[in-house]
Amino acid sequence: MTIGSHITTFAGRPVADYPNDLGKAKRAGTAWRLEDTDYDDSGEFRERLTALAAEEWADKVEAIVIGNWGGAYESAPPIGLLAELLPRFTSLKALFLGEMTYEECEISWIVHTDITPLLEALPRLETLTVRGASGLGLKPLRHEHLREFTIESGGLPAEVVRAVGECDLPALTHLELWLGTGNYGGDADVDDLAPILNGTRLPALTSLGLRDSEIADQVAAALAGAPVVARLRRLDLSLGMLADEGAAALLAGQPLTHLHRLDLHHHFISDPVQARLTAELAEAGVELDLSEPSRSRRDERYIAVAE
Repeated sequence: MTIGSHITTFAGRPVADYPNDLGKAKRAGTAWRLEDTDYDDSGEFRERLTALAAEEWADKVEAIVIGNWGGAYESAPPIGLLAELLPRFTSLKALFLGEMTYEECEISWIVHTDITPLLEALPRLETLTVRGASGLGLKPLRHEHLREFTIESGGLPAEVVRAVGECDLPALTHLELWLGTGNYGGDADVDDLAPILNGTRLPALTSLGLRDSEIADQVAAALAGAPVVARLRRLDLSLGMLADEGAAALLAGQPLTHLHRLDLHHHFISDPVQARLTAELAEAGVELDLSEPSRSRRDERYIAVAE
């Protein structure tokens, strides 16, 4: 799977390009997309961000989608400028950082830096999505209002996973991490996930995605006894290399019939074990996604999103 198209909605709002869609999009209720239309850094992104922040209706902007900030394959986003200007959008609730297709920049090539200053500058932010993890950094912090936090990557560094687990996020209801593969920096193991699976710092969490993982079987085994699972409504282990070992661990572990949805699509689970999952979970009312099965040998298994 590759990310071949841009999102059309974000945080429940239609996405419109700034400034090209000014004539046809509503000022409020729109997720405004900002990007440098040049592959390299032409300065256009900074100009557009500065212009949007100067609009008389900037205080009505609720969501911003940032695409290529210019040369994203070699340069991190200008976090200092973002931390300076984004607080001017006093109604800002949702931010997407790095919304690029593979043609613009492969997900594993998107260069980032420490995003902690961004979260500190936006204490009222409710939704943050980050695409790409090369150079990504995060320091443990407390954020009172963040409700949805997603990091999409082809390989998420262990130190970032640990930092997420060490953050105090009392309002967070949805956490989604694309763990990826070690070939692209995804070196986290289940020990790094332990604070998340314990759930102590995530008291409101009801939706957890540990996706696109080459260690999906080990993650599933850890989830089988994880305290956080009992209060989840949605559990997502899709896009990874989940096979019979992990699926059997889920079935043998704590009850999962309280889940509203269990997403396992893109998997390597055999037909007999799929039948057990269906009998024990789907027939108990869990919305179970077992689509995109594969019969590849162990040494031929792959995650959906890597490079």
